[in-house]
Amino acid sequence: MNLVENKENAIAFYKMAYEGNPKKAVELYAGDQYIQHNPDVADGISGFIEYFERMKTEYPEKSIEFVRCIAEDDLVALHTHQIWPGNDQYVTMDFFRFDENGKIYEHWDAIQQIPKESANPNTMY
Repeated sequence: MNLVENKENAIAFYKMAYEGNPKKAVELYAGDQYIQHNPDVADGISGFIEYFERMKTEYPEKSIEFVRCIAEDDLVALHTHQIWPGNDQYVTMDFFRFDENGKIYEHWDAIQQIPKESANPNTMY
């Protein structure tokens, strides 16, 4: 496994899909199957594409910043800061599993909305 390449590919895959081109992201970075663990997204490649195409249409002004990227064995973890319309902000942690060909085939995530007020001065990202 090439950890540096996997990290670069995970970021490119998610950025490309998030910014509105999930078909190209799948073509370049996904394997033959795509196992989805997010309960709001249908399983498989078509579910991934459908979700991100819908997000592009419904929320074209959203943005994403990749704060951290960690790789180990066949996994890559991304820590992101997302800003949606109305300054609705989220922190996500996404995990991608790579196959023996360096292609992404499995995804988990956790999403937390950033509150307007915090008990401490630290960011969530």
